[in-house]
Amino acid sequence: MLTWTPLESNPEVLTKYIHKLGVSPAWSVTDVIGLEEETLEWIPRPVKAFILLFPCSEAYEKHRAEEHERIKEEKDQHPADLFYMRQLTHNACGTVALIHSVANNKEVNIDSGVLKSFLDKASDLSPEERGKALENDKQFTADHQALAQEGQTNASDHEKVIHHFISLVNKEGTLYELDGRKSFPIKHGPTSEETFVKDAAKVCKEFMARDPTEVRFTVLALTAAQD
Repeated sequence: MLTWTPLESNPEVLTKYIHKLGVSPAWSVTDVIGLEEETLEWIPRPVKAFILLFPCSEAYEKHRAEEHERIKEEKDQHPADLFYMRQLTHNACGTVALIHSVANNKEVNIDSGVLKSFLDKASDLSPEERGKALENDKQFTADHQALAQEGQTNASDHEKVIHHFISLVNKEGTLYELDGRKSFPIKHGPTSEETFVKDAAKVCKEFMARDPTEVRFTVLALTAAQD
């Protein structure tokens, strides 16, 4: 399995990255500084995705295993155009979360480039095949590696990484958690354009509640760019 240098949860670097991949400059990644109602109001609108960074703790792994068994039995149905992929490359979770965030929002324009080319190639592939396609995409790998070096911390210490990025999106009125380490997309109930921010914040709080002694959580959002 290929190992990439991890991305840092730096909104400026991640915004530069999505623009380099071809996402319209009308969109950017921004910090979510709090999950309470009054601080959520400060996030630029519209908000198209939440991106959560959290530690891969025992609590997360236990919940992931239990959730897998439950959902495997339920055999949930998902929209045909829900773009979901597995993460098969070490430390690619930041890129996978950004792909999930952009690919599931048709309002986010993508110009010709690395991301559009990848999505075109991956459109008819299975989640596992999409993960393999990303791993084998030399240009995507090069772009990821270049931007990963721009964080504020020492990105070369990637063997120590225990954090993980996931995406939360509104797909056809359902709040989806898209985690490349999980076998399926996870449904978190109904949502809407008006309630998505509050609903996604609630899911983030549930992650934190499962790990009450942990403080290393970061929340970002894919939003309209600020002038």
